[in-house]
Amino acid sequence: MITDNKGAIIQVNDAFAGICGYSRDEVLGKNPRLFSSGRQTKEFYASMWHDLNKNGHWYGEIWNRRKNGQIYAVKENISSVFDVQGKPLHYVALLSDITLAKEHESELDHSAHFDALTNLPNRTLLADRLNQAIVQCKRKKQLLALVFLDLDGFKIINDTYGHLAGDQLLIATANNMQQTLREVDTLARIGGDEFIALLVDVGDMTACVPLFNRLLVAAAMPEPFNDVTLQVSASMGITFYPQTEEVDADILIRQADQAMYQAKLTGKNRCHIFDVALDNLTRSHNESLESIGNALAAGEFVLYYQPKINLRQGKIIGAEALIRWQHPDKGLLAPADFLPFIENHTLSIDIGKWVINTVLTQIECWHASGLNLPISINIGARQLQQDGFFECLRTLLAAHPTVKPGDLEMEILETSAMRDLNKVSELIENCREIGIYFSLDDFGTGYSSLTYLKRLPVKQIKIDQSFIRDMLHDTDDLAIVEGVLALAAAFSLEVIAEGMETTQHGEMLLQIGCDLAQGYAIAYPMPAAELESWASTWKPDTSWLDRPSFMRDDLPLLFANAEHGAWINAIENYLNSNFDTPRPNNLNCRFGNWLNTQNPDKRINLQAILPLHQQLHKLAAELIDLHAEGHTKAAFASFAELKSLQDTLLQTLKLLIQEKWK
Repeated sequence: MITDNKGAIIQVNDAFAGICGYSRDEVLGKNPRLFSSGRQTKEFYASMWHDLNKNGHWYGEIWNRRKNGQIYAVKENISSVFDVQGKPLHYVALLSDITLAKEHESELDHSAHFDALTNLPNRTLLADRLNQAIVQCKRKKQLLALVFLDLDGFKIINDTYGHLAGDQLLIATANNMQQTLREVDTLARIGGDEFIALLVDVGDMTACVPLFNRLLVAAAMPEPFNDVTLQVSASMGITFYPQTEEVDADILIRQADQAMYQAKLTGKNRCHIFDVALDNLTRSHNESLESIGNALAAGEFVLYYQPKINLRQGKIIGAEALIRWQHPDKGLLAPADFLPFIENHTLSIDIGKWVINTVLTQIECWHASGLNLPISINIGARQLQQDGFFECLRTLLAAHPTVKPGDLEMEILETSAMRDLNKVSELIENCREIGIYFSLDDFGTGYSSLTYLKRLPVKQIKIDQSFIRDMLHDTDDLAIVEGVLALAAAFSLEVIAEGMETTQHGEMLLQIGCDLAQGYAIAYPMPAAELESWASTWKPDTSWLDRPSFMRDDLPLLFANAEHGAWINAIENYLNSNFDTPRPNNLNCRFGNWLNTQNPDKRINLQAILPLHQQLHKLAAELIDLHAEGHTKAAFASFAELKSLQDTLLQTLKLLIQEKWK
């Protein structure tokens, strides 16, 4: 095609007429706008003329319209022909019909982006649209939902009625689900009987619920096939974007996939929303397991040792080995920072073996330097109940022939024993026969049962530190400690208290009949290198030595301090913050009942305590009544007197206790 410099057609050949459908006479003098399809923009033509004027030629593709109205594509090369002065005389266009090539290209593009069976977008196109949707969410502060659908029972349809039935059901189900979505949403088939729905700008999570339910209904619609009716349901996993942490398209698909499997596990034909917090926790847990395994391989774990003492005799009777993690970045980590992660993992067995072997090696070193102390170690439930634990223990002992079995002690939790009481009982008995004894650790915090004391051949009960720590001020804790001691005596078991943090704790333990203890008041856990020098210089508190125990009938005298102290504190809180009214504590309190059984004529201090005790209870009752009636200022005015009476009573009690020791 040749035009003049105004764009009017002055010549075409037969091939041109064959392409556009116009004869030569029909186009001569006409402008090429005659062939415009409307698909090109004004900007397109402006760019074309810019190149022609600047460079003298233009090359590209244009969609034109034939005489019969059919759209066709041409590849066109336009060149300018200039006069001697360099001005355009006319333009020559060489063009070829590429419609068939463009149609084939379109077919290839469609097959690359759409599912051949359902004509839905495939995984490739979904990924592109999902990435675009993520960008839009960021820009417009919108929320999108990604739904992973898997058809329940589709395999049965295929196996029973054949693939033709399965294909027809897939097509029908895809159409039904597509009709429930908005035009802006995307439903893609990503393989087999799996679909993904991308829902953009959904408002909020609650607003999506009706749409999710409609998808479930659409997926479960029956489809006739020959003389049968085909029907399945769908399990749906759902995740949302954005999240607290940035995620990409692949992670969103994995999240929705995981949620779909949860829907399958919980009964199918339902939705399950992906729990981001739980997933973060799981990933964190897995990362922690990997770090702990690497730490074991790198030798980053160390053992600290906390001495155990016979308070009454002032003697060191052993030590407990406590694991620590010497973390290269975080410093020394306590067991609570890493042991919970491996409680039900095989790593607990590997670390348990490392602890046993390290303790046996350390005992050999101490023996060589003259220090002979039994060392106790904590055994976890998984390690304790693994097959071959006893044989493994004997193998480790055989590798350290200078260590006597009695030098190694085991501590187990109640919860470890309860999982298989018969197996654990047999194991403890086998260990006892070779000289290794067991303690029941943290007694009272789990599922304490007389069955344990009857069935488990342990040597010792270890009272949990939570009861010891507050027993000076909490009568319930003190009663628990005293009760455990009585229970242990009935079963002829030793008792050791852990968590003894002050000298006064030691005094109370001795007075209620507990001679063995460990805790900060004795020593903090220390590296092995420090224990030997500590043992050679340690001296017991003189208040512990030969301190007598109270007779059981006189224990209320010891309880009086904690009992009345807690009661007075409750009254003060009541006056200050209008807490619940303190429970009644009349003259028949535990200490009051004990007073009634004593003969006041025989003890001078007891004669002084009786009126003090009565006056304290009377004044306390008056304060509570005043506050209840709205006379709080008057109640506070008398509270100082109540505190003074309490101090006097407790001081007199101290003298009475000293009198009972004589």
